[in-house]
Amino acid sequence: MSHEHHHHHVSADLKSSRLIWAIVINVALTFAQIIGGVISGSLALIADALHNLSDAISLVIALIAQKVSVKEHDAFMTFGYKRAEVIAAFTNLVTLVLVGFYLIYEAFWRLNEPQVIEGWMVIIVASIALVVDVVTALLTYSVSKDSVNMRVAFLHNVSDALASLAVIIAGVLILLYEWYFVDTFLTLLIASYVLYQAYTTLPSVINILMQGAPKNIKTEDVLQTMQETEGVANIHHLHLWQLDEHHNALEAHVVLENVAMLESVKEELKSTLSKTYFISHSCLEFEESHCEVQHC
Repeated sequence: MSHEHHHHHVSADLKSSRLIWAIVINVALTFAQIIGGVISGSLALIADALHNLSDAISLVIALIAQKVSVKEHDAFMTFGYKRAEVIAAFTNLVTLVLVGFYLIYEAFWRLNEPQVIEGWMVIIVASIALVVDVVTALLTYSVSKDSVNMRVAFLHNVSDALASLAVIIAGVLILLYEWYFVDTFLTLLIASYVLYQAYTTLPSVINILMQGAPKNIKTEDVLQTMQETEGVANIHHLHLWQLDEHHNALEAHVVLENVAMLESVKEELKSTLSKTYFISHSCLEFEESHCEVQHC
């Protein structure tokens, strides 16, 4: 038990340090982009700097949530604070959707008023931004496999990296061939990617917040398994939900054929729920079979 507890905190410290580095690098990049925008006279680069700053803020939200999530349960939060990461993920996913729609707006606006990339300064700064975005994406990706909060932070970094790459490609093609449509095309491509990623990730986050059943577990399967347990006459008032991304919970009323079998049935049910369906928290209320007949 102590070994698992220690491992949990090492993992949390690693996530925090990666996020802190990502925040520092992104804030530094924001200032670099603002300076580059002022020198080159590019309003687009300054706008990109502000967009990058919003992503740095999203990383701060992810960091705060990660810090809160490792707090032990108390009298106020009896299930603990793990859902803080889910709330942060939801917040950052909503901002990701807004970014996606803003990019679409920008793309169509540029169809009417094409913008010339103002010199190599923009491309140079965008190249630096790409390197920074890739580094921060790698920092968050390495600790994103077991946390939806970190995965969403990673998606923000990926969208930044793609935006920087688009600026470089569009800038080069416009400077060489005056292909102004490339900028609009790549912007729409990035917006589509951002919205697709939000579309695929958001339902699972909402499912946890709405206390939905885990998507990989069918409630009817759990019900059948429990009712097939020796000594069980019936199961009703069954509720199955996710406490957070990694912990499932269940509560149910168990009607017993013989109340003398209570302890053995309880042990068997809890063992089956844990091993078969990875339900770590189960609250079972036991009833005698004649009680169910009276109430029905």
